Amino acid sequence: MEEVSHYSVLKNEVVDFFKNHLQTDNQYIVDATVGGGGHSKAILQALPHIKIIGIDKDYYALERAKQNLQEFNDRVILVKSAFKNVDEVLKDLNISKVGGFLFDFGVSHFQLKLPRGFSFMRDEPLDMRMDTSQDLDAYYVVNYYQEWQLEKILREYGEERFAKKIAKAIINQRQKKKIETTKELADLVYSIYPPKLRRGRIHPATRTFQAIRIEVNNELEEIKEALNKAIDLTDTGGLIQAISFHSLEDRIVKQTFKEGKRLKKLEVLTKKPITPTQREIEENPASRSAKLRVARRISSGVEDDKG
Repeated sequence: MEEVSHYSVLKNEVVDFFKNHLQTDNQYIVDATVGGGGHSKAILQALPHIKIIGIDKDYYALERAKQNLQEFNDRVILVKSAFKNVDEVLKDLNISKVGGFLFDFGVSHFQLKLPRGFSFMRDEPLDMRMDTSQDLDAYYVVNYYQEWQLEKILREYGEERFAKKIAKAIINQRQKKKIETTKELADLVYSIYPPKLRRGRIHPATRTFQAIRIEVNNELEEIKEALNKAIDLTDTGGLIQAISFHSLEDRIVKQTFKEGKRLKKLEVLTKKPITPTQREIEENPASRSAKLRVARRISSGVEDDKG
């Protein structure tokens, strides 16, 4: 299989927070979206006492992480799982609390560059599964969802202004022939956009592909579930860091941290999200939309100590 590199967004900022703001002796940090292990490697290099539990639902990413982190073999545990199941992962490892979490949401370079149907820049079969062992894929969503379902996910997950027209066009097209490739879908969306809006900063198909990807991988619900579990699995003084790439993800992180603060479980360390420097954006343009929010666990409530 083709080897794909991965750029770890806001890596220095993530390391700095773990280095300067951890207030627990707990050695474990969960990299809940380990990808190729770029963030984990930087953390392991900067903090010699830390051990990483790396989770990913993508087999290819885990293989790359294993290679990338082999020099730290005795300080790394890699697990194939959805991060929403982090409680089960830690239970299986007989670990009750950890010193921190790192989440890096969204699609990775691996998924965009490999022929997995995430990108409209190439002609590939519609897939978009982060976990290739699951049944639901983009082909099924596009060709078998009802019109109202397509419109709903395009509007809610893609914030697509032409959701109704695109959903109708998909239904009309698939009555003639199933939509099988990323190019077919991208071309269809492009044809719906008014000519004057086709040459904007982002491709007309961007929001549609985002919406379908989120639906296929149940991304937003998994983020909510995982963040709430992370709060209860983090030792007092530990950190939860979350990197998001679009407003829907960032809103969930912001609201979850706000609720944690209200319940006196969290201290929010980032009043405003941290964004990449101009230098990082120049090195990796895809990082321009990244936002990092960080919170510290400040108490172990009575409800956490039961059981």
